[in-house]
Amino acid sequence: MQITPENIHAVDFDKSDLLPAIIQDPLTGVVLMQGYMNQAALSTTFEKGLVTFYSRSKARLWTKGESSENYLQLHSVFTDCDKDALLVFATPKGPTCHLGTQSCFPEAQPELAFVGQLQRIIDERRNASPETSYTASLFAKDLSRSCQKVGEEGVEVALAAMKHDKEELLNESADLLYHLSVLLKRSNCSLSEVANVLATRHK
Repeated sequence: MQITPENIHAVDFDKSDLLPAIIQDPLTGVVLMQGYMNQAALSTTFEKGLVTFYSRSKARLWTKGESSENYLQLHSVFTDCDKDALLVFATPKGPTCHLGTQSCFPEAQPELAFVGQLQRIIDERRNASPETSYTASLFAKDLSRSCQKVGEEGVEVALAAMKHDKEELLNESADLLYHLSVLLKRSNCSLSEVANVLATRHK
């Protein structure tokens, strides 16, 4: 069940003042960390748009990133079937873990996590100097160049498959996925939207 400021009372804080809150990156699926929220922390999370916990060690509300500025920007909140645990989707603004890693579970990564991360990298590099970033150089050229690259890489993928060359197929497929991601970004689209189309067709 999705939780909003309007239905926040649907969360069952009667079972416990503190409920576990799992924080997950909505783009990559990476589990970033786990903390605890009371009702005030959840309300503050909605009010600020930044993930806020109840810190048991500090004995107060604690907004993640309040000292490091590595905030967790709120995307959405869900509760489980018993309404006594929270799943919070949030975009990390820097490393989440105090050890400087992306996640407090650095060894537990979804297999396709980097596909989502690639979208973020492309977005970050699109305005970089074309002299230092290949991605930026593509954005600096006419859209037809990105269209051409997708066509070329698609052919290369097909040829590699016909040759039964697995290594070449994987490499060419990586090139195709990268250039398709750039083309989608240049067209104000995303792989997430493509995935939604596939999901809709499946239904």
